[in-house]
Amino acid sequence: MVWLVWSGPLVVVVASIVTAVIAVRMGDRPLADEPPPVRQGQADAMTPAIAARNHAQTAVAVPQQPQGR
Repeated sequence: MVWLVWSGPLVVVVASIVTAVIAVRMGDRPLADEPPPVRQGQADAMTPAIAARNHAQTAVAVPQQPQGR
């Protein structure tokens, strides 16, 4: 029964070492800071929608009706 106590943590340690080796050997390339032209075009196309959304969120003062009518 002692092997059950030791095998659980041992499996976790071995799995973490394997994960670290895989991450170091097969790491992805860093992403470029500048977006590709297609992505930039998509962002430019969204500009009117973002401006409209921001305009819709602004508060507008409602004119008060004169009393006594």
